[in-house]
Amino acid sequence: MRIALCSLLALALAAAPVPLPTLDFSSETVGAEPKTMTPVVGGWVIAKDGENKVLMVDGSRWKQGQPAANLADKARALYGDRYAEFLDNVQSFAYYPYAAATGIDDFREGEISMRFKPLAGRIDQAAGILFSLKPNGNYLTIRANALENNLVLWQFVSGKRSSVKWIRNTPTATQQWHTLKVRITGKKVEGFLDNKLLLEHELPEPVSGRVGVWSKADSVVYMDDYVVSSK
Repeated sequence: MRIALCSLLALALAAAPVPLPTLDFSSETVGAEPKTMTPVVGGWVIAKDGENKVLMVDGSRWKQGQPAANLADKARALYGDRYAEFLDNVQSFAYYPYAAATGIDDFREGEISMRFKPLAGRIDQAAGILFSLKPNGNYLTIRANALENNLVLWQFVSGKRSSVKWIRNTPTATQQWHTLKVRITGKKVEGFLDNKLLLEHELPEPVSGRVGVWSKADSVVYMDDYVVSSK
């Protein structure tokens, strides 16, 4: 009986998500670009919400077609010899700011969660979790938008964005903190907003690649407590 119980416990532990360090930005420098996230597109900076350090996407300075500063060096740090392939495609995504989590090279299954607080933006107030970022620049993202009150799973392939799944009527108040989470099990994607399972979708192929944070156009949003738990 003891052996059986130990075996069951071992199986349960093996199946449980393994938490990686939480990216809470507490050791970062206010006013500087983040080190725990590598900005690829858009303006990303460490800010303060009260006494708490947070990551901010500053869409107030957004200009269409403008990638992040020193993009070539950042692409080389992310993808080594394949950075040129990445650069060829990333220019197409300049309307969609994003940053890749440092040190998480190949997420396949598990959970990614974060808190976000929409602050401003006339076009959008969007916050998303980016995943399955490939060396060629293709990726998936699940995002909430305080101006549209919806939750959407997008795919970006060869410089073109297309929607995969829309969930409407998901109230997301501006100037308030919310939680966003994506769970990946095999090909299945589950999206949670404020701890409610709202989106479910079966992908054509399993997820693999880097992860990060995502936004759109002129959004100004705080983000914090970015947690990745990998199976």
